[in-house]
Amino acid sequence: MSTTPPETTTVVDPRRWLALVVIAVAQLMVVLDASIVNIALPSAQHALGITDANRQWVVTAYALAFGGLLLLGGRVADFIGRKRAFIIGLVGFGVASAIGGLAQNQGELFGARALQGAFAALMAPAALSLITVTFSEPKERAKAFGVYGGISGGGAALGLILGGVLTEYASWRWTLLVNTPIAIATAVAAYVLVRESRAEGEPKYDIPGVVTSTLGLVALVYGFTKANESGWSATSTISLLAAAVVLLVAFVVIERNTSEPLLPPRVFTERNRAGAFLVSLLLGLALFGMFLFLVYYMQGTLHYSAVKSGLAFLPFSVGVVAGAGVASSLLPRIGPRPLMVGGTAAAAIGMALFAQITVDGSYLSTVLPAQIVVSVGMGLAFVALSSTALVGVEDHDAGVASALVNTTQQVGGSLGTALLNTIAATATANYISANGAGQVAEGLVHGYTVAFTWSLGALILATILSLALVTKQRPQSEIEGAETAFEHAEELLLI
Repeated sequence: MSTTPPETTTVVDPRRWLALVVIAVAQLMVVLDASIVNIALPSAQHALGITDANRQWVVTAYALAFGGLLLLGGRVADFIGRKRAFIIGLVGFGVASAIGGLAQNQGELFGARALQGAFAALMAPAALSLITVTFSEPKERAKAFGVYGGISGGGAALGLILGGVLTEYASWRWTLLVNTPIAIATAVAAYVLVRESRAEGEPKYDIPGVVTSTLGLVALVYGFTKANESGWSATSTISLLAAAVVLLVAFVVIERNTSEPLLPPRVFTERNRAGAFLVSLLLGLALFGMFLFLVYYMQGTLHYSAVKSGLAFLPFSVGVVAGAGVASSLLPRIGPRPLMVGGTAAAAIGMALFAQITVDGSYLSTVLPAQIVVSVGMGLAFVALSSTALVGVEDHDAGVASALVNTTQQVGGSLGTALLNTIAATATANYISANGAGQVAEGLVHGYTVAFTWSLGALILATILSLALVTKQRPQSEIEGAETAFEHAEELLLI
């Protein structure tokens, strides 16, 4: 007597939606941390006596560690187990946040921020992988990524408000300390609710690539800082910049010759993807620098409170989400090139408006219009470049290509913040030297406008690269295959 074999069914995790809540809370914490700290930076600088030359390390230490270790973090999570990596990242992030919140000097704060970035680099790719393996049904997976992306986009806005409230009514320290109980509670919930998964095969890690790339970027940022303190012709500045070049060249040589590269050179061989990564780097440079100087302009020149400056940034978050929404609907019809060119050009126009700020300027006449134009342009561009970075990539390189969009943004942001901070400080010092010690306020604003002008140059270059490297239209089938790029595009903004 023959029987029909039972149909093979995929086991569905009954706790998958609770697991999504846990993953979303972790992502919310990472996004909150960035915008919270931005608003708190002037207060932290004053409390710990951080110099203008070194203040950028509060931003760059995190961004360098996060961006520099993100690719390694994804590979580690695959092999040691995504759940395990996720929990380790959460606990480590919470501990690092406590160290930063209790810091008694600038060195402790910078170190804690770097440690936060390192654990975030382990946690973030693990979270995305967990969503992918937890939700196997395409429609449910799309919903899960939609929730994840919404949390990421909304979290930036929430962080601006929460950062202002905590800084003004408690202390800047609580913008970091608030992470600790949330991280520990989320780690416990993840242990109970999230299912483990890992990749098959022998784990291989490109440690020489990680070391040379990370040290090279740190040397480059430190060289920019030394240029602020000692001048571009100082021996210490030249030595650091030369060391950065040697280390980064060594990284390229290692990646071309190792069997398991951290960053496969083949990912850059297709011109559309190469263009997307370069544009992402330049947008990160402009975006991070813009936030740094706008925070100081609002709180130092316009004399806004921390809460008021946080609220003043909200239109930027709204504009990014609006631009991303428009781009998601237009991308299948017109392709990425018009969106990348139009988005970067719009961001450049907005940055040109930022360069017009004055000591007696107003938020409504200059800052608000510039924010709206820049943010909508950024939203348009990021969705387009995210899809372009993933289209046509081989399956075994999909994870690297996806992470590279975030990595290039973080690296561009860290390098841009350090370089623009040095440029602004130098311009301020020269202005005061030429016009007298009574012109401090005018000198500071002059420094900000010079930095905005350099950011404008980066955005103009991004527009030219978008026009030159990205094709006019992608095939419809390829665009559909890149749907996950814009389902969680907000995650790539304001991390």
